[in-house]
Amino acid sequence: MADSLSTPLGASALVDAAHWVQGTMLGTLATAVAVIAVAFIGFGMLSGRIDVRRALVVILGCFLVFGAPLIAAELLRMGDSDGALIAAAPPPPVPPLPPPAPSPQPYDPYAGASVPVR
Repeated sequence: MADSLSTPLGASALVDAAHWVQGTMLGTLATAVAVIAVAFIGFGMLSGRIDVRRALVVILGCFLVFGAPLIAAELLRMGDSDGALIAAAPPPPVPPLPPPAPSPQPYDPYAGASVPVR
């Protein structure tokens, strides 16, 4: 990658170092260490040597370490160029209600009677 004139000297080395740290912290070695830590916490809880609060701290730490890229991406997505929060999408329009059913006519026993026409 060729550096441009606007890139400060040594910036690519810092970016490369950050990518290395990220790869190390999220790679297979870190995943194996996290699995072993959760297993030890589980065995410690079963034997009564570790309390629930310590176990929750370890598990929450694993979630934060492995979820950090997603959390950072969501925080960056929430802010736009002005720094304001992006408004939620408006709800879909509500369809109009159907017209009410006609009210039933009162009962009239003579409604069908024939009336002589003059």
